[in-house]
Amino acid sequence: MERIVGTVVRGLRTPIFKEGDNIVDTVVDTVLKASEIEGFSINDRDIITITESVVARTQGNYASIDAIAKDINNKFGNETIGVIFPILSRNRFAICLRGIAKGAKKIVLMLQYPSDEVGNHLVSLDALDEKGINPWTDVLTENEYRELFGYNKHTFTGVDYIDYYKSLIEEYDTECEIIFSNNPKTILDYTKNVLACDIHTRFRTKRILKENGGEKIYSLDDILTASIDGSGFNENYGLLGSNKATEESVKLFPRDCQPIVDSIQAKLKEKTDKTVEVMVYGDGAFKDPVGKIWELADPVVSPAYTSGLEGTPNEIKLKYLADNNFADLSGEELKKAISKYIENKESNLVGTMESQGTTPRRLTDLIGSLSDLTSGSGDKGTPVIYIQGYFDNYTK
Repeated sequence: MERIVGTVVRGLRTPIFKEGDNIVDTVVDTVLKASEIEGFSINDRDIITITESVVARTQGNYASIDAIAKDINNKFGNETIGVIFPILSRNRFAICLRGIAKGAKKIVLMLQYPSDEVGNHLVSLDALDEKGINPWTDVLTENEYRELFGYNKHTFTGVDYIDYYKSLIEEYDTECEIIFSNNPKTILDYTKNVLACDIHTRFRTKRILKENGGEKIYSLDDILTASIDGSGFNENYGLLGSNKATEESVKLFPRDCQPIVDSIQAKLKEKTDKTVEVMVYGDGAFKDPVGKIWELADPVVSPAYTSGLEGTPNEIKLKYLADNNFADLSGEELKKAISKYIENKESNLVGTMESQGTTPRRLTDLIGSLSDLTSGSGDKGTPVIYIQGYFDNYTK
């Protein structure tokens, strides 16, 4: 019988992961049990993905705001700190800000506008146009911003992040001044000591600050790169990729993930004689059309993956072939012609007209987005995703 179904994606329910749990055994057991109950076979080049959150939980990779405060004070002392370009997030940044504030005497908080790096809006572009404000050149104080735009709550969270972040800083009797600018150099008019809180643009931000007279210049991936009084840490990403755990602590991005994915692959090979690919995933990359938010708050989509997930897709656009190369064919004749073309396609289709419109992204980024959308971030209880048929094409 002809195969009708292509890629199949399943969210797998697991036990609630706790610190010290054996994540390799739990993931393997969950996959085998799901295969038995749901009646699907495990095949070569199937894909297992595990959300970074449960990996970090089993590692116990947590840190308190006291640990953050101590590291901030170690690096900046009693200097005024410019905290610039943070994303607007209760989950991703608010607890980090509490720790930063607890370790500082004064903070100049510089917010990007009209939106932060991942798309959370403070104000609309239409409002900027109406007031004649150019976000690339104009620097606003908190009072100027309020006079122009008043109070605006986030579309989905209902939070005025300006007031919220200010209240978090002042909770520790730390002096707070808020300004709005998209130019990193602006902060140097207020202090030469800066914590850059942007994610994907942090290297450029630090370079600009250092080239223009900045003195103590750090970014979030420089904070908690080593344990502070027994805290968790991440030697590569520091506070980047952290999430709120409690009102007093954060869960950090997981460490040493490569042995985990390799062990899961090896153990399933031992039990099934099949070679599956495995990866740990964080945020995918997709934009919400209403809230305008990009899901890109982690420093990387995948901190670890097996070797079969290296590279990018090498695919042909079927509709291009149907409309151009084989426009005079139809039905079974068209199917056979396209199938033969795919079977004989070049190993590298970059730049060819036949590949235009295919997604030019890394496999791990594509699969991470697919996994992130499947697992969600709420109460689905499916931190492990099982993907079949992802590497198939029309000929299979």
